[in-house]
Amino acid sequence: MGLLDKFGFGKKEKKLQEGLEKTRTGFLDKIGKALVGKDKVDEDVLDDLEEILITSDVGVKTTLNVIRRIEERVARDKFINSSELQQILKEEIIGLLKEHEPDRPAEFDANFKHKPHVIMVVGVNGVGKTTTIGKLSNMYRLAGKKVMLGAADTFRAGAVEQLKIWSERSGVPLIQQGQGADPAAVAFDTVASAKSKNADVVLVDTAGRLHNRKALMLELKKIKRVMGKVVDGAPHEIILVLDASTGQNAILQAKAFTEVVDVTGLALTKLDGTAKGGIVIGISHEMSMPVKYIGVGEKIEDMQVFDRARFVQAIFERDIVDTSK
Repeated sequence: MGLLDKFGFGKKEKKLQEGLEKTRTGFLDKIGKALVGKDKVDEDVLDDLEEILITSDVGVKTTLNVIRRIEERVARDKFINSSELQQILKEEIIGLLKEHEPDRPAEFDANFKHKPHVIMVVGVNGVGKTTTIGKLSNMYRLAGKKVMLGAADTFRAGAVEQLKIWSERSGVPLIQQGQGADPAAVAFDTVASAKSKNADVVLVDTAGRLHNRKALMLELKKIKRVMGKVVDGAPHEIILVLDASTGQNAILQAKAFTEVVDVTGLALTKLDGTAKGGIVIGISHEMSMPVKYIGVGEKIEDMQVFDRARFVQAIFERDIVDTSK
């Protein structure tokens, strides 16, 4: 059985489509109503489209950029009818995301320069941070990697126990010292243990007390510093987890965390339970770091590598194809 078969990537397009059902239905219904009785793309249509994108949580900045691109295309092509608008909108959004997303593998990449490869995971409480760690650990395990988890969120009640449950589900060992322990000490022990046991990947959970930004900043800096003493350059990735159902608030959280720590990538969760999937487009455009993963369900396998073309296609089309072929 190949790696792609293990991950069930033959089913990922269907799962993505199902996960974005609420977003797609609301978005396409709004566009359909805006185009009733229209035979060409005029100023009124573009005004309606602007409102649709903003109310779909694409965000004002990103929406204005998309509308500008469509206006330029309408001016260049002279006449574009309303039936073409959906395809043009899809193409322009994909084009916009390509400008702000670095080229990287569309599928899960588990090849690293460092061993162990250390990933620190951050995010406020309740966004699905611990769940994301569990799902990612499962993805790495299925990729044939030796994985270890560190329970350095020792502040929130139940956080360690929650991560323990996910470690058991994914079959990955967990380093913990219990609630109230020094987070940096847990992180140090986790990376040291991973190094001594020749592990490939380490995922370290952290607290998310954003309301006390100074204390959080000091804690995360200490965690980062002690891990770097064990493995050069650690952490090699800092993944910020955001709840897509919070819409524009997710962008505010992203901006706040980037002031505290050097985030290298984003994971957007709970897309299956919201009609606000447009936030992925907005946050991809507005933030200076890439969206790496999206959560489209509650099962352990329901975490996908973010692929901009496949994502946008899933929003616009009832039936999607595998764009990786």
